[in-house]
Amino acid sequence: MKVAVIGGGAAGFFSAISAKTHNPDAQVTIYERSDKLLSKVRISGGGRCNVTHHCFKIHELVKFYPRGEKPLKKAFGIFSPTDTISWFNDRGVELKTESDGRMFPVSDSSQTIIDCLMKEVHNLGIGIKTKSAIKTLKESKNGLILGFKNGETKEVERVVVATGGSPRTEGFNWLRELGHNTEEPVPSLFTFNMPDESITKLMGVVADPVSVKIMGSKLKSEGPLLITHWGMSGPAILKLSSFGARELNEMNYEFKTLINWTGELSEQEIRETLKGVVEEYGKKRIHNVNPFELPGRLWEFLIEKVEVGENMIWQNMGKKNINRMVHILMNDEYSVSGKTTFKEEFVTCGGISLQDIDIKTMHSKKVPNLYFAGEVLDIDGVTGGFNFQAAWTTGFIAGKLR
Repeated sequence: MKVAVIGGGAAGFFSAISAKTHNPDAQVTIYERSDKLLSKVRISGGGRCNVTHHCFKIHELVKFYPRGEKPLKKAFGIFSPTDTISWFNDRGVELKTESDGRMFPVSDSSQTIIDCLMKEVHNLGIGIKTKSAIKTLKESKNGLILGFKNGETKEVERVVVATGGSPRTEGFNWLRELGHNTEEPVPSLFTFNMPDESITKLMGVVADPVSVKIMGSKLKSEGPLLITHWGMSGPAILKLSSFGARELNEMNYEFKTLINWTGELSEQEIRETLKGVVEEYGKKRIHNVNPFELPGRLWEFLIEKVEVGENMIWQNMGKKNINRMVHILMNDEYSVSGKTTFKEEFVTCGGISLQDIDIKTMHSKKVPNLYFAGEVLDIDGVTGGFNFQAAWTTGFIAGKLR
């Protein structure tokens, strides 16, 4: 049996390895359009490769996927983060867990993961053909016919498509021609640009935890926030960009965001805290008492916004200034105009509709002998190793060729 895996990324490699492992007599070949293999693995996590996430309860794990949450429950029941850790461990790659739950190789180098996957492919006798762009895919009597960009064709019995996400809907035309429905691709992991906001002078400051809302929507997120020289980033923003991918795209990335710098504290809790400060530290300058333990530079910046002067003491704040401080701490407003890709990691939502896929086998419901894995599907996760976990899981299942 000839098996073609289209795509030389994480999902493609894992699909090919799974296919050869489950079908030892099969002739498995990976076809990659460029001359680079596992390029996203190489740059992930700042070159360290965020392999998966330390979340082993499936009902909790699926909450990190804005698209694909419900179907992934079944998929993770077949191949979970625990299985990922065991798989790499069995091949001499030990993973470590960081404080935020992200898991990396102990070597802190993505090359360790690349070497492991390349070695496994070599040991199993899986073929690799780079600069092999596939233009068309057609059904045949015995399987499928690959049509290459150079005009050549090749007939195989099984095909796994693991081509990754596409920034444009036209990138899925060759799969739509086979009858598949697709969801419009839009960016789903990005930071917020704030070209007209002076808070960017605090670049490098991290506030944790904060709560972020998008005005005019129900979108909300919590977690650490990083102020950058172009705007805002960090887990709270990235999670919001992922869950709000389609809505923010419709807004053309022009919107206002409200930030509660105290995290999830209510207005009453903030007022009670400030009242306690006035009673206990009444004669101290407000600059010298930081009741919510915010980063120093951020606290100074917020006091400037209250406009009370640098020598103001707490007991002289008065009702009007306290009200203004409560508002700024709880509903600090910023204008967002545009987005920036998160580091070099490009993630899209959209792709092959999950309604066209049997999630337990990753088999196409439209075309016999055709399977899908990875970001080509309408599945994407927030940052933290979740997208790679989806690639390992869907690749492992697709490779069974059931």
